Amino acid sequence: MKLSEKLKEMVDTSRRELQARDSKSHDPGRRRMLGRTLAMAGAAGVATQAGAQALEIPASAKEHGRPMPANEYGMPSKFEAHVKRRRTDVFVNRQNFSDWSMTPLHQQHGIMTPNGLIFERHHNGVPDIDPDKHTFVIHGMVRQPLKFSMSDLMRYPSVTRFYFHECSGNGLTDWLTPRSKTVQQTHGLLSCAEWTGVPVATLLEEAGVLKEAQWALAEGADGASHARSVPMKKLLEDSLLVYASNGEMLRPENGYPLRLFTPGWEGNTSVKWLRRLKLGDKPWHLRSETARYTDPMPDGKWRQFSMEMECKSVITSPSGGMKIKPGQVEIMGFAWTGNGTIRSVDVTLDGGRTWREARLEQPVLDKTLTRFRLSVKWDGAPMTIASRAVDSTGYVQPTVDDIKKVRAIVGFVQHHNAIFPWDVAASGEVSNAIG
Repeated sequence: MKLSEKLKEMVDTSRRELQARDSKSHDPGRRRMLGRTLAMAGAAGVATQAGAQALEIPASAKEHGRPMPANEYGMPSKFEAHVKRRRTDVFVNRQNFSDWSMTPLHQQHGIMTPNGLIFERHHNGVPDIDPDKHTFVIHGMVRQPLKFSMSDLMRYPSVTRFYFHECSGNGLTDWLTPRSKTVQQTHGLLSCAEWTGVPVATLLEEAGVLKEAQWALAEGADGASHARSVPMKKLLEDSLLVYASNGEMLRPENGYPLRLFTPGWEGNTSVKWLRRLKLGDKPWHLRSETARYTDPMPDGKWRQFSMEMECKSVITSPSGGMKIKPGQVEIMGFAWTGNGTIRSVDVTLDGGRTWREARLEQPVLDKTLTRFRLSVKWDGAPMTIASRAVDSTGYVQPTVDDIKKVRAIVGFVQHHNAIFPWDVAASGEVSNAIG
């Protein structure tokens, strides 16, 4: 008997034995375990049969590898050079000083984004700031104004937290018509990292916040002096003065040497290159809070200070620009919310007529990307796929039509958290299906 036939017989025997045992049990957990066992057995059988011929020794096993330098900053393999953060090429600015670069979500394995791929937004280029010369000040409505060097700040007790980070403009090019082709273009203003820094509350306590103080002006040291008004409640609750991400100091484009981080809120409130917090009794109504980062409403007015990033999800594989083949297809994506944790994610294969519950991968953490997946067998017929997330507050990710009922979709509209569909053609090619 050939090796491949022997392996097939072993797998079939295991399947019959497992099914016989399972027929005597009504335990759902046992049935789920059976399904996983059979899937793994089948996959192992296929993989082993494919490699049943004599295994050729590769060239890499016949020669020396390259020696490691005595001192080096490690880089990805040259074969992964295509995995890059990319400047926007859908909404194209005429100059480089106010723009954004997007994370390749379809190439991210796991929930943490590598530092070199974390999305960035700049309003007047990226400054190069000497940490030995940088200062940070807390002033305004405090009993004792404080001034810190970076070495001062890093002597304070720090914390490390996992959080997603998203620009409020994520998805703004694709509300009603498909303008973007890939998930990097539609949803790439999103990343997730391990952030390390000092709780803002620690320093505010030392400065002594006056009871009249209700807001703080956070201002950056970049050429645009980007600034936002942030409520004191948020600063005291969970905001951080961050100087490191994923175990190393911040990259310049992500705020080196110091940034504010407001978990679960729109990215522009996490002011980069932070130079001061000025406390006051009311918001400052800056350009970034009047002409920008506001929401058009149906009555013609504009809503300010809609900071929270609401529950959202997107399928990253298969997604725009990819091509699949008939057979078993693993649908994967990310879900996230600025208001707690992800409770569940459903996936549709027919444009929203019916839904199937996807499996959430652990860990499922507060204000962090959550990975979901659903394995389906595709018969080659056209389908429209999308995901719909529900968070721990019970909030259900809406459709664009749902959002139209409460906001006006006109002009430069932000906070796009609607269900996002992809069309899969009979050829297997995947494309943007919004609108």
